[in-house]
Amino acid sequence: MRYLLSGVGVLLSLCLAGSPLMLSAQGDATLYIVTYLAVAPASQRQVATMLTQLADASREEGAMRYEVLQRTTESNQFLLLEIWKDQRALDTHTGAAHTKRFREQVAPLLLGSIDERLCVGTIVAPLREGRGTVYIVTHIDVPGTNRDAALRLMGQVIDQSRNDRGNVRFDVVHQKDRTNHFTAIEAWADQSSSNDHQLAPHTLTFRRGIGPLLGALYDQRWYRPL
Repeated sequence: MRYLLSGVGVLLSLCLAGSPLMLSAQGDATLYIVTYLAVAPASQRQVATMLTQLADASREEGAMRYEVLQRTTESNQFLLLEIWKDQRALDTHTGAAHTKRFREQVAPLLLGSIDERLCVGTIVAPLREGRGTVYIVTHIDVPGTNRDAALRLMGQVIDQSRNDRGNVRFDVVHQKDRTNHFTAIEAWADQSSSNDHQLAPHTLTFRRGIGPLLGALYDQRWYRPL
């Protein structure tokens, strides 16, 4: 089976016969937004409520997916995972009254600026029903010269991990303006399946292989959905 990877005018064909792996094609208008927020600890419950309200309004507005996650260790840190069908849909959301109201209300509660990353699909599968109870989101930054090698490793581990017990989602997106900055998004049915995956041979092989290719810290964080 032939797959096409988009990015900086480079075509990378991967032959993975019988594999469920799907990679985004050139011309795909789908946009993925990964947003990090850190708020004052005393405000985390208030912000959690505000974020779930924003997510509900955004889904009604037409978001293909809009998930609110809370970090399991630092519970005052939140992550938004959004999928929009195209730039027009995203622009409509950005200009919506509920989006503007949220940003105005959350501003005095933030510890720093909202870190919003506009991404496109790198290795993504069709949306599936169901939600995970454990999410792992990892920022993977490699020098441009190591991009193709990193993509090969990510393709292999994702293809195998999607068949692991309890996997709900395993996708990779990359920033539109920094094509060597990736975000890996995993969702697992429960903590047990997530733990098993971390120790699986294909996961350990990936971690050993990606290490020498990195240009920055392998930033892996655990979250729970709200």
